[in-house]
Amino acid sequence: MKKQADKIKCVGLVGNADKPSCAEIIRKAARLVESAGRRAVVDGDIAALARVSDLLLVFGGDGTMLRAARDIAGSPTPILGINIGGLGFLTGVPSDELPQALKQIWSGDFTFESRALIEAAGTCNGKKISATALNDIVISRGAGARLITLDVGVDGELLTRYRCDGLIISSATGSTAYSLAAGGAVVLPASEVFALTPICPHALSNRSIILPLSSRISVKAVSPHPATILSVDGQVVAELDADDEVIIRRSRRKIRLMHLAGHSFLEALRRKLQWRGAYL
Repeated sequence: MKKQADKIKCVGLVGNADKPSCAEIIRKAARLVESAGRRAVVDGDIAALARVSDLLLVFGGDGTMLRAARDIAGSPTPILGINIGGLGFLTGVPSDELPQALKQIWSGDFTFESRALIEAAGTCNGKKISATALNDIVISRGAGARLITLDVGVDGELLTRYRCDGLIISSATGSTAYSLAAGGAVVLPASEVFALTPICPHALSNRSIILPLSSRISVKAVSPHPATILSVDGQVVAELDADDEVIIRRSRRKIRLMHLAGHSFLEALRRKLQWRGAYL
């Protein structure tokens, strides 16, 4: 990948302004990038930054990465996440390893991976909505304590009627986020699948289900009470009224992630989830 490394002339730096340590880390990154003969650019407009950069370094946690992914959806500019947050499955490089990481980049010791985005579209409360996610699309109850009722179909066929706190429709990338916390399976990011995971379903037989990424998933709110909320990557998009229906499918847009040699998803699972195994 040395030829690819030589093409990285301009590096965009994106940070989470809510993290006090972020500004200093970005200043340090800018100095390291420029000392290597590259140009460092900082801009609050992530989409504009992607248009002028050959690589985006995103400093923060997974939330910052999700925002960057949505903002540059469809762009060929690759992203590398620098973790100054918590668990950070999307931010593969700890901030204290930044100097070594940049040396790997300049030497071409990396690969690129495309990640599928997913999208939700429909009419909610009389308004047309369309939203894109990297991790997940969630239909859940609002502030009330009562269960909501959702009719869910796959490719025109009824799957089931859920009575639950909500339903998570996650991409493979998002399987280690809310879906995992709700009891869903861990899915390798390169898998071409959706994971449907009910949140606290009333029927004990309701379990997470894996569907092809080519599926067309419909979710209809059955009743207006309690409030039913549509969220995309943790951001509230709309409230569904009775009989409002949302269609979830694969987006035509993708993002590109950079992976440094020596970092793998399986290694991240062992380290971040503290999988120790057992000795016989």
